[in-house]
Amino acid sequence: MTDLHGRAAGRWAAPGRVNLIGEHLDYNGGPVLPIAIDRRTVLTASRRPDDLVTVTSESFDEPVTFGVSTEPGGVTGWAAYVAGVLWALRADGHQVPGLDLAVTSDVPIGAGLSSSHALECAVAVAVRDLAGLEVDDIALALAAQRAENDYVGVPTGIMDQLASLCGRAGHALLIDTVSLSVRPVAAEWASDGLVLLVIDTRAHHSLGDGAYAQRRRECVAAASALGVDALAAAALGDVDRLADGTLRRRARHVVTETARVEQAVAALAGRDWSRFGELLSQSQTSLRDDFEVSCAELDVAVDAAMGAGALGSRMTGGGFGGSAIALVPSRSAGSVAEACRAAFAARRFGPPSMFPVEPAAAAGRLA
Repeated sequence: MTDLHGRAAGRWAAPGRVNLIGEHLDYNGGPVLPIAIDRRTVLTASRRPDDLVTVTSESFDEPVTFGVSTEPGGVTGWAAYVAGVLWALRADGHQVPGLDLAVTSDVPIGAGLSSSHALECAVAVAVRDLAGLEVDDIALALAAQRAENDYVGVPTGIMDQLASLCGRAGHALLIDTVSLSVRPVAAEWASDGLVLLVIDTRAHHSLGDGAYAQRRRECVAAASALGVDALAAAALGDVDRLADGTLRRRARHVVTETARVEQAVAALAGRDWSRFGELLSQSQTSLRDDFEVSCAELDVAVDAAMGAGALGSRMTGGGFGGSAIALVPSRSAGSVAEACRAAFAARRFGPPSMFPVEPAAAAGRLA
């Protein structure tokens, strides 16, 4: 496909993600169990004859232009996620052309559904195709992660990029964040009359405001105190010997969440939805009390969903706002949504946004 000027062009898309369980494990050496979702960022891209990059987005008023040889600090704001991917690919020795890019998306911004990673991965697959790069999905995910960590300056793990680049329709992904192996696991709740409902609290969600980085520092300190390279490798019995109460709580979440991921995979495989729901709720309690990354809006959403018949519910994503998920019988989805709206109104919170999601396919070319 070419544009009106005969230049290589096309459309690419990358999905957002919901992490079913395994929160804050991807930077602690633990397993995670996300799905790519059927909400995505779509990128229309064409090569330019020069070394400039222009980016427009329906979500932001002003277009951004920068040189393809950009370095960290050269681009700020939302376009830094685009510039960071180009920078990371160039740092890996790849030739990156000038580009005209236009972005549309139905992944909510700030909802904890990886809107930024969907943008990064859409750019990554588009550049791979337009420039003919020999880069596999794992290496592309690592480049997108470096864009986030070293260009944008947000110390996220690798889960979101792998979920977007390796997603499979109808499946969750069991990701070993040490070996970077990805194993699809059938996620067949829809066949059994269930819906996975996202409850976007619309509470402020930003991983760049320091709280996320603080949790990472605490986990590093806890691992050091326990003498392990990664906190997920610690034994639960060893956690209690941590003298610092904060580090003890952080470590307890990581160790128990690691065990919950393994149990959740077994529940998915056995289609044991009652058990799967229990694990979601246990994860929420741990995230709220031990990792302390929930917030009032998330707690209200989870409690309302459970009170209206959800099998399990928890926050998803980095926390401090964003979204919760609830595994709900299809017949109860309307009641759960109404209960959440009523609970938010009673607390004088703004109304939440709610929608079902399904496991979707990976990032790739549309046309």
